[in-house]
Amino acid sequence: MFNAVIFDLDGTLLNTIQDLANSMNAVLSHFGFPTHSVQKYKYLVGMGMANLVRSALPEGSFNESGLPRYIEMFREEYGKRWDEAARPYEGIPELLDELAGRGLKMAVLSNKPDNFTQLIITKLLPSWKFDAVYGERPSVPRKPDPAGALEISRLLGIPPVEFLYLGDSGTDMDTANAAGMYAVGALWGFRDRAELVAHGAKAVIEKPEDLLKFL
Repeated sequence: MFNAVIFDLDGTLLNTIQDLANSMNAVLSHFGFPTHSVQKYKYLVGMGMANLVRSALPEGSFNESGLPRYIEMFREEYGKRWDEAARPYEGIPELLDELAGRGLKMAVLSNKPDNFTQLIITKLLPSWKFDAVYGERPSVPRKPDPAGALEISRLLGIPPVEFLYLGDSGTDMDTANAAGMYAVGALWGFRDRAELVAHGAKAVIEKPEDLLKFL
């Protein structure tokens, strides 16, 4: 029996890819580097801001000591435009309404920096109460380490086996399995079925309302 749901943020609750792509491309253009398509960014995001920046920069264009200035510029650009195109996926509001109505606990766990995660949830999903919202924090290893998911389990007082974990990437499936939660892959997000299955998805769903069949 499942009594709680942990959601990934980008690619699961919200379609944020256009704003992420526009922000990083602004950084690349500033330095005269080639930009990337939105489709390519779907495979660059998901492992935290530093890894996104590192992956988007041309090979050989930076060293690790110089990386922070690119990260800071990306943070500034994203701060200007994080809500220009980002919206909940179709069916997400209805799913959240149904879960709340059934009394399930709901939480968000993202590799996006915690300050942006808190801001985005507050501004773009204001109608729902999440019992825990965590982004990447210096004190907690980012996904796929299960530390954040297990922290939510302890905070809510619900055993890991009673959690559904919904995400759109192999990183999310790895996190869920490492935490002992039920890994459900979201096909409306940034990655494909093959990746989700390869990383141990227990189930893969095509639309948000399909999550309800596990309840």
